[in-house]
Amino acid sequence: MSEHYLLRHRSVPHIDRLDVYRSQGGFEAFHKAVTSLKPGEVIEEIKKSGLRGRGGAGFPTGTKWGFLPNTLWPHYVVANADESEPGTFKDHEILESNPFQFLEGLMIAAYAVQAQRAYIYLRGEFWQLAQALDQRIAQLEADGLLGEDIFGTDYSLRLFTHLGAGAYICGEETALLESLEGKLGQPRLRPPFPATAGLYNSPTVINNVETLTNVPLIIGRGADWFRSFGTDKSPGLKIFSLSGCVNRPGNYELPLGCTFRELIYDHGGGIVQDHAIKAIMAAGASSVLIAATPEALETPMDYETTLEKFGAPLGSASIIVLDETVNMAWLAFKTIGFFKHESCGKCTPCREGTFWMNQIATRIMRGKATRADIHLLENVAQQIQGKCLCALGEFSIMAVLSSLKLFAKDFEQLIKVEHDG
Repeated sequence: MSEHYLLRHRSVPHIDRLDVYRSQGGFEAFHKAVTSLKPGEVIEEIKKSGLRGRGGAGFPTGTKWGFLPNTLWPHYVVANADESEPGTFKDHEILESNPFQFLEGLMIAAYAVQAQRAYIYLRGEFWQLAQALDQRIAQLEADGLLGEDIFGTDYSLRLFTHLGAGAYICGEETALLESLEGKLGQPRLRPPFPATAGLYNSPTVINNVETLTNVPLIIGRGADWFRSFGTDKSPGLKIFSLSGCVNRPGNYELPLGCTFRELIYDHGGGIVQDHAIKAIMAAGASSVLIAATPEALETPMDYETTLEKFGAPLGSASIIVLDETVNMAWLAFKTIGFFKHESCGKCTPCREGTFWMNQIATRIMRGKATRADIHLLENVAQQIQGKCLCALGEFSIMAVLSSLKLFAKDFEQLIKVEHDG
């Protein structure tokens, strides 16, 4: 895109400085919300925009905000900046280079649900970003944009950063809340849901960094402007994190509904050394493999189409491209190893299932497995399916089952030769 709205630093140099951000209309949307709109009106505008969560689930953001009951107080807002999904690196760029737009979105969200405390939960490796955000929050307080009686109203707000300890599981919202409260980062049993019993057992909204970065655009420019991008059911712009066997990996800000071919070939420069493309992972390591047929390449990337056509959720849109040189048994082995390492161990199917999948996949990669081991790997994966406390267990089997279904020959190439007798 010639003009960027989320990766705005690519269009406006030094927008990570408060004076530059404000000179470009920064915090006008926050001022408008606090001084001219009622909290419910802000929520309605977000609902009207059709903004969907950009962290993976794609849940309607305004609906999520509207779930918080006005009979239970206090309310909290938590920004999920854990970003631990392999292949996802969009939030890091926003936090590093366009942080004030994200902070403004968080502040508008807090006003909309009348939270007076909001938290930014960052993965442990983002400690330098946390320090920079703390400095910027201090600037906002000094400028009167945060603190008591903002803009002369009776609304008050404080922001805080919190570093995790590098656990992938804390990207799951209830494990994040446990960690934020100082507990072991493990998912909670639901219900109750965070909307009624979240942080400190109080109503809580949890939104992804990219989701919140859209909010000032919607309040400032209007829901209709936002809907001028994307599709009817998946409106707006999306940051696609492109990696794998492509010539130009990176973050690309495009309307939802653009095709895989456009992203990979027009923006990503095509496949390394002009190899044939073999498969696509649309949501990082947590992906169902999509065989890269001509039909698949022409498929729009939105929250409905990839799921309906291939059973492959778009997730956070971390597109990993795999070419003809990649053996999909190796790919399954790598994803299994990651999820085994990151399993929190709370529920048995995930804890034991990822361990045994890893044992079998290791045998396959060492050339010590038989055809029966391939069937056993599939059986173990199926035993995990639908039986876990959170989505991590489901994620661990996506690449496994889809690679066995679509690329069975890749596994058969690695099994040891079986002789009669």
